Amino acid sequence: MNDYLPQATLFRLLAVLALVVAPHVPHLPVWVTLGSLAIGGWRAFAAFRQWRLPPRWLRTVMAFSAFGGVYASYGHISGQTAGVALLTAMSALKLTELHSRRDVMFVMFLMYFTLITHFLFSQALWTIIYLLVCALLITALLVEVNHAGRALPPKVSLRLSAVLIAQALPLMVVLFVLFPRLPGPLWGIPADAGAARSGLSDEMAPGDIAHLIESDALAFRVRFFGAAPPMRERYWRGPVFENFDGRRWTPAYIPAGTAAPAIDTAGTPTRYEVTLEANDHPWLFALELPQRSTLPDDAQLSPAGLIVTKDPVRERRLYTLTSFTRHQLQNQLDPRQRERDLRLPRGMNPRTVALGEQWKADGLTPQALVQRALQMFRNQDFVYTLQPPRLGREPVDDFLFNTRKGFCEHYSSAFTVLMRAAGVPARVVTGYQGGERNAIGDYYVVRQSDAHAWSEVWIDGRGWVRIDPTAAVAPERIEAGVGEALHGTAGLPAFLDPSSRTTFRYAIEARWDWVNAQWDRWVLGYGPELQQELFGGLGLDGWRDLMLALTAVMTLLMTLIGVVALRGYRDAGARVDEASRLWIRLQQRMRKLGLPQRVGEGAGDYARRLAQQAPQWAPAIARAASAYQRLRYLDDGADAAELRAAVRSIPRFGKPARAGR
Repeated sequence: MNDYLPQATLFRLLAVLALVVAPHVPHLPVWVTLGSLAIGGWRAFAAFRQWRLPPRWLRTVMAFSAFGGVYASYGHISGQTAGVALLTAMSALKLTELHSRRDVMFVMFLMYFTLITHFLFSQALWTIIYLLVCALLITALLVEVNHAGRALPPKVSLRLSAVLIAQALPLMVVLFVLFPRLPGPLWGIPADAGAARSGLSDEMAPGDIAHLIESDALAFRVRFFGAAPPMRERYWRGPVFENFDGRRWTPAYIPAGTAAPAIDTAGTPTRYEVTLEANDHPWLFALELPQRSTLPDDAQLSPAGLIVTKDPVRERRLYTLTSFTRHQLQNQLDPRQRERDLRLPRGMNPRTVALGEQWKADGLTPQALVQRALQMFRNQDFVYTLQPPRLGREPVDDFLFNTRKGFCEHYSSAFTVLMRAAGVPARVVTGYQGGERNAIGDYYVVRQSDAHAWSEVWIDGRGWVRIDPTAAVAPERIEAGVGEALHGTAGLPAFLDPSSRTTFRYAIEARWDWVNAQWDRWVLGYGPELQQELFGGLGLDGWRDLMLALTAVMTLLMTLIGVVALRGYRDAGARVDEASRLWIRLQQRMRKLGLPQRVGEGAGDYARRLAQQAPQWAPAIARAASAYQRLRYLDDGADAAELRAAVRSIPRFGKPARAGR
């Protein structure tokens, strides 16, 4: 087998390729992972046993099979997940044709490209650290494969790789800070980017939010400018549902151009900054209710009171809002919306509808109807649980009259149906409630486990009023969080169980989250607004000033790099020149002894011949040849002292060697 690579370098290439691809394994089909492992293992064994590489026709068949397999797995070959699967499969197949330097370089750059694709799935700090290590290893391999002859020692190639990356980092930082930040990426991201995001959905059914509670994934972080509202007032408004099919709640269709609702505010405003994780939905979460004048430029307040953006949130986003926790939303309700928020599916949940109609017949006011429903939840044997029983074909009836065990979506759904049956317009609101304070950074962390559902009823003269029926069953959920409300529940995740919390553990977690918060804010959240804020404080206003600053700093930095590089080249040249002078001096002395270096004879071969013809000087000549080769070709930091000492140890005049030896 005619391999371009030395065996040791090939094994290192296979190991680095495995490290580069490893984070993608959870996103790949099983056949891609197993196939790539099989090809990599075969390639290593083939190099060890000196087998021939597969013929072209077999490689062609495998390539078309990979295309077909990806298409069969995803229904397409483009996009985030399918594209990464195809890239991984082709990288593995490329190992079967490493015939030349061109093939090896192709694999090198495939690995660099694969590194970039990891950012489609995660931009967390640990991902950056892992990929930086991978970049270091790939660059070390790049240095090694461009070195003729035997493989370089790993320490040498890693040192050169670290130097190259360290030289590139200042340029990267300057370009990151000064290059104009545009609202959105410079190129289109795959259509399925963010498809695996977790979070609230655009519909709600029994069990949906209970499933989210088991996740400690981050939803968003909040930093308040001033005192934070108490936990019972921290309702983060999300999707609003007005259509009900008897089991599932969905948003109402609202014609384009419908005016946003009127909001009357009172009390002290709360200003805060949100760092929202990507959720692949066109909405932003806000403390009820946000002030319109503080909304981002690409967002507006929907008629349901939800902040809606032009495009889905597919990357982490930073925005600042001002909200009033005391407010009145939509004091006037038009007949069409009233009819929609009283509508119930015909024939579904008849027992619940009958109960609501019975309350309505009693002639109670809307406020009294609300209190009667809350009193029922509070005084009867209802249970707040993370693991409610399975519901039947009439889920609301089954919950209210049979199981009486449920999570927040069960209570909000049942309450809303009761209110509609009793003649009170009502709807379901989902979002998050609460949030845990991080004392290290003085901000609040809202996780998927804080997902919540509540109800709104419309009351004449008060508008939409928030009613949280969960608070009637488990008030500690609203006052202290879901962990306290479910304390003692079997199967409760450890991160929610208050008894599992230790001072040391949570101190470590708080500090790590603070590090991630800084990363999210200053690196991942570094967008046009933050850049303008940063440079506005330095007196750089507008794109013209920014481009001038970028040009000036880049010119200065490139000049400094050039000076350092020229100085290093001069020093290296001086070492090489001195090595050549010393080696010529040694040649002159050996020529006088009748042992000249032959034409085309390298330093190593010359030293080995002299060891046989002049053994008395063999050690000195071997040291001189080794030092010369290191200085002349390897550039591993050696100096000329060893070569100089070896040359001096050989006498200028001595007994010439006998002819023919």
